[in-house]
Amino acid sequence: MVSLNPVNIFKPGADEEKAETARLSSFIGAIAVGDLVKSTLGPKGMDKILLTQSSSGDDSVTVTNDGATILKAIGVENPAAKVLVDISRVQDDEVGDGTTSVTVLAAELLREAELLIARKLHPQTIICGWRKATAAAREALTSTAVDHGSDPELFREDLMNIARTTLSSKMLHQQREHFVKLAVTAVQRLGPSGQLDAIHVIKKLGGGLQDSFLDEGFLLDKKVGVHQPKRIENAKILIANTSMDADKIKIFGSRVRVDSVAKVAEIELAEKEKMKEKVDKILKHGINCFINRQLIYNYPEQLFADAGVTAIEHADFEGVERLALVTGGEIASTFDHPELVRLGHCDLIEEMMLGEDTLLRFSGVPLGRIPAPVYTHLWFYCHIFV
Repeated sequence: MVSLNPVNIFKPGADEEKAETARLSSFIGAIAVGDLVKSTLGPKGMDKILLTQSSSGDDSVTVTNDGATILKAIGVENPAAKVLVDISRVQDDEVGDGTTSVTVLAAELLREAELLIARKLHPQTIICGWRKATAAAREALTSTAVDHGSDPELFREDLMNIARTTLSSKMLHQQREHFVKLAVTAVQRLGPSGQLDAIHVIKKLGGGLQDSFLDEGFLLDKKVGVHQPKRIENAKILIANTSMDADKIKIFGSRVRVDSVAKVAEIELAEKEKMKEKVDKILKHGINCFINRQLIYNYPEQLFADAGVTAIEHADFEGVERLALVTGGEIASTFDHPELVRLGHCDLIEEMMLGEDTLLRFSGVPLGRIPAPVYTHLWFYCHIFV
């Protein structure tokens, strides 16, 4: 026999809102989010202080007027409010600016929609009007748009104006012109690729905002090994991900038993000979710089130093991947066939000081040898001192 009683599909304690109640709840939540961030909008917008409390007692304070940052820090339960938070997040990911504007605009549209619904207008009628308004706005923007792509000076000035508008409401506004030039120069150097991921911002203590600069080249946050060349011209780079420590039996629970100290010495000597053979294979590639993602022990490091090769250890995975791309090389794990390994090249490798830290700078990377078209550009670093 079929039961006609309603079936409860919700979890215990769940609330269900329908019709006018659900619509009113959505309006209230979305408008509240818009009111929260609208005071930060524009060049005269005010900052907000965000206090983040954790159970461990490690509290943090953030001062910002960025809409995306503010909305990420708040917890919302209202579905419409969550939609506005997601809109702000997508705007930040896709455009990088206008996060507050889209949130406030959406909230104000819903505020007006609430008044129209109170006058008995159907929601679909309001949506139809919004779509017509969107088409009219897009047509107006298209008709007033200008294209200065054929004039480098006017095109650069357009980019400068865009950057000025963006930075007017940021905490950098006191040094706005300086950062406008840095941003526009960095973007123009990218060329047709337009890969903004190529612009890497490094923050270091030790100066003011005006000390920030744009550097052309690749920077690796590592130091040169002991007694090795600090400056290399016409560098031939072998980038590797291989074990350069003492070879050990790396099986859990395994043991090696010997009956004399001489046997221990023989094992150590065999390990050294095996490591020396590996270093010799690497040197047969005709390199003057070896960069390894893993550790390099003292013995192979000394062998590289004796051969006049700079050895750099513990390069992070992301740094190794980028270095392989910008120098035109590849990451190698075996070295039996030097003719099959593509080396990286650059004009100069040298140490440089950034704040109180020492980094390696790779200048003059061969753009034409980078195989993937999407990476046919330099990697630029904007060093920001805070």
